[in-house]
Amino acid sequence: MNGIYTALICSFDENGKVNEKGLREIVRHNIDVQKVDGLYVNGSSGENFLMSADQKKKVFEIVKDEVKDEVKLIAQVGALDIDEAVELAQFATDLGYDALSAVTPFYYRFDFEEVKDYYNTILENVDNKMIIYSIPALTGVSMNLEQFAELFENEKVIGVKFTAPDFFLLERIRHAFPDKLIYSGFDEMLLSAAVLNVDGAIGSTFNVNGQRAKQIYALAKESRIDEAREVQKVTNDLIAEILANGLYQTIKEILKAQGVDAGYCRKPMKRLTEDKVENAKAMAAKYC
Repeated sequence: MNGIYTALICSFDENGKVNEKGLREIVRHNIDVQKVDGLYVNGSSGENFLMSADQKKKVFEIVKDEVKDEVKLIAQVGALDIDEAVELAQFATDLGYDALSAVTPFYYRFDFEEVKDYYNTILENVDNKMIIYSIPALTGVSMNLEQFAELFENEKVIGVKFTAPDFFLLERIRHAFPDKLIYSGFDEMLLSAAVLNVDGAIGSTFNVNGQRAKQIYALAKESRIDEAREVQKVTNDLIAEILANGLYQTIKEILKAQGVDAGYCRKPMKRLTEDKVENAKAMAAKYC
């Protein structure tokens, strides 16, 4: 399960319905062009929290059908509705996904015992492995080393997608749990995380920048830090331009410029202006 995983973008048509043809093209682009080691399906980058349960299932089905066993697949099943999370976990497991992931429950101010019960409830209803998805900036849920240790007591919890800039905590988790998988979740900080010996990374910009992400990770593992820093610099130049232009919309427009039917984002995400579409095309020409 080590390596570089794309947080998969999902293609939608102008009415917000899953565009199967486009989704399959995005999957193939990630495998054949970006050469990533796996796909993280129905995460934030896939606009998961804007979709119905049926739409999420459709995405799981299409991606598994396209991938077969070419690369590893992680299914993000987290939802505020615990019954939906369990249902999606069972569905993805039956499809043959290699592991599950679930964002910490959000919006309400859940205490840690409630967060722990959420994960244990999902896992007691399914025969699969779990990767905790920790992204405090969006969920408001921060956990300390002792709390991660409690979650890891469940043998089915095999690791964490760590999307936080707290490198002290990241190092402490790595030191305390050498046998757990740690994936870096901030694309712009991949090198810094790789130096701390993470097991891989999961990122949205890997849809268009996966090859560089693999370079950074490999160079860091070989202690070729100066070379890795140069690749991270180019990567961060691209990320800065993407963020200034509109994250998910711009990634889709870069993919379109490469001939991939990446479609549109679901409302309430807005469409890019013509100027921003042109910016995205320029990024594709410059970086891809």
